[in-house]
Amino acid sequence: MQRTTFIQKRFLIVAALAFSTFAFIAGCKTSPASSANTNANAAGEVATDDAALAARVKAALAADPGLKPLPVSVATYRGVVQLSGYVDSEMQIQKALAVARGVPGVQSISNELHLRSQ
Repeated sequence: MQRTTFIQKRFLIVAALAFSTFAFIAGCKTSPASSANTNANAAGEVATDDAALAARVKAALAADPGLKPLPVSVATYRGVVQLSGYVDSEMQIQKALAVARGVPGVQSISNELHLRSQ
């Protein structure tokens, strides 16, 4: 008789712990429409859009025969394109800026292009 009471008490303790653990875990779940997920998706979309924008700008610069051989780096963040590197003339800087401005999706341009010392 005493053995069954001991087993019943153990069962109740285990059941209480299991129930409280389940309630705690269920309370921590987030819904797909939560603001954290929405912000994470928006950040992921911006990152993807920035990568695609950088690729389009690089392709546009490579398509121009006067700019193709130049070591120009392209970085983007939220539609802002940063061009950096060294070019031979002020005309090449202006041409690179014009080509980059012509790419759809470019919000603004940060010019970090410098003339090579000769």
